[in-house]
Amino acid sequence: MEIEASGPCSRKRKFAGLGSLEAGAAPEGPTTGDQDQEPPPPPLNGDRISELPDAVLEEIVSLLPTKQGARTQVLASRWRRLWRSAPLNLDFRPYLFDKDAQDVIISRILAVHQGPGRRFCAPAYHLHGDRADAWLRSPALDNLQELELCSYTFYLPFPPATRQPLPAAAFRFSDTLRVATIGECHITDSTVQALHLPKLQKLALERVIISETSLHALIAACPALECLLIHDSTGFRCVRINSSSLRSIGVRGFCYQRGLKCLELVVENAPSLKSLLQLGSCGFLHISVISAPKLETLGYLSPDSSSRLVFDSTVIQGFKVDSFTTTVRTVKILAVEIYALSLDAVVDLMRCFPSLEKLYLQSDGPGKTNLWRRKHQNLIRSLDIRLKTVVWRYYRGIKSHVDFATFFLLNARVLELMTFEVHDKDYNDAFFAQQREMLQVDSRASRGARLCFTSDWSYRYISLDPSVHDLDPADPFERTQPLKADTNFMLCGNC
Repeated sequence: MEIEASGPCSRKRKFAGLGSLEAGAAPEGPTTGDQDQEPPPPPLNGDRISELPDAVLEEIVSLLPTKQGARTQVLASRWRRLWRSAPLNLDFRPYLFDKDAQDVIISRILAVHQGPGRRFCAPAYHLHGDRADAWLRSPALDNLQELELCSYTFYLPFPPATRQPLPAAAFRFSDTLRVATIGECHITDSTVQALHLPKLQKLALERVIISETSLHALIAACPALECLLIHDSTGFRCVRINSSSLRSIGVRGFCYQRGLKCLELVVENAPSLKSLLQLGSCGFLHISVISAPKLETLGYLSPDSSSRLVFDSTVIQGFKVDSFTTTVRTVKILAVEIYALSLDAVVDLMRCFPSLEKLYLQSDGPGKTNLWRRKHQNLIRSLDIRLKTVVWRYYRGIKSHVDFATFFLLNARVLELMTFEVHDKDYNDAFFAQQREMLQVDSRASRGARLCFTSDWSYRYISLDPSVHDLDPADPFERTQPLKADTNFMLCGNC
């Protein structure tokens, strides 16, 4: 977001001691007195931002990244006051590679900022020692709402091998926190015993060590918890979910635990749960859903035979339905990830989830034979295909892919949209014309169905570096931005 100055200003302002707007520190010059009390200049034609009350502008500033929020001080004296009193959004990441500058900048920001804390984001391994304790106890972070103590292995591929306990000063925010990401820490049993987080809505545990007893106690200490992400964490074998508030759960990377035959996630009682996501490699993960009456979203299912998903007496082993006696009619969104896409396997899954409306596919392999006209004739008569949306990443247009796609085009009577992400070399008129004929668009079962070919990413792939915020949307796989107009081609009947 860019904010333009509300009026002409000929004076140049610099940040004290750093000479750079990127430092996020206070500008040179008086900080109190008449200068800070100057009325804002009259707005230019079409400028509505300057007419907003201070409380609204402070909220806007607090949502900006640290550097951009600090830069608003140069706009006018009114904006300088706004940044100092707005809830502070302080993120270490822009300064990770220059520790000396980082310490100076962070200390200066905390010293000059007068408002409450909104968000504090820092690598966990850095927050040990007297200086870090002073930062966490700074009045500028009072009433903190979001705390992110992350590992940042993307920036530092070799984090410290020994995981330290959480900094003691981090616990002073327990009454106000709404979002907490804890990474590269050892959460001890004694720490969890005294912990209560009455307002926490989102919790992520990334590469932490925590015992099974403490993990369950931590979840129970968050009565308002809505989103839970457990990522590459160790110290436990089974996670049992009993929560009336949880709406979304994401798990990733349990295969790193040695000496354990399998890990279990058991959803015993989750009346509000809507999303259950397996993100990336979750080797030897067994998931059992006992009671989740509102569950709508599942993904990513993969052919890994070491993983198992159980609903009552229905057992899905890897990508194969081993036992089928109960249908799950609440599930409407399903994402699958498989190298060689198999129509037979997907059809079996649809029998388990007969109310499926959205299907997300990721498959870049050659695919199975996927012939269906004779093989599934009886099934087509009995299976009510309710799919409205199919999104396919890495569609190649080869025969096995075409056979898979035509099954839905010629049999899904309420289909609205099929989106295919294709390689750049296939994004051309000749490929589109060929696919129109091969996919039999004019014979589609749903006369309103449209096909969209795109070279842009066709849906959100959140497995690689998941965040607890990725779990929040009603459809976590749906793109938040529309496909680019210059990278998609719509195809429908009579066009």
